[in-house]
Amino acid sequence: MAGISDREYSILCGRLATLLGVSQAAARRKVDIRAAQDGQRDVAGRIAIATAMLAELQASSTDHQGMLSAQLGTVGNDDRFMVED
Repeated sequence: MAGISDREYSILCGRLATLLGVSQAAARRKVDIRAAQDGQRDVAGRIAIATAMLAELQASSTDHQGMLSAQLGTVGNDDRFMVED
């Protein structure tokens, strides 16, 4: 599936990525999944969903980046975690 080339949509996904501490592609995927669940297929609908997701994240006091860092630190300290094949 080709990416949406709308500037506003890209900016919103970038802001989501920053708040979540993930890549912009991962943030776009989250918006795409929510849009598919809601039955939205047009760019305007995806922009509305991305805006709502951004508002939800800004309203919550959860530190998503800190949670991700803690999880990654835990995985790295696990004796059974394989870093090489």
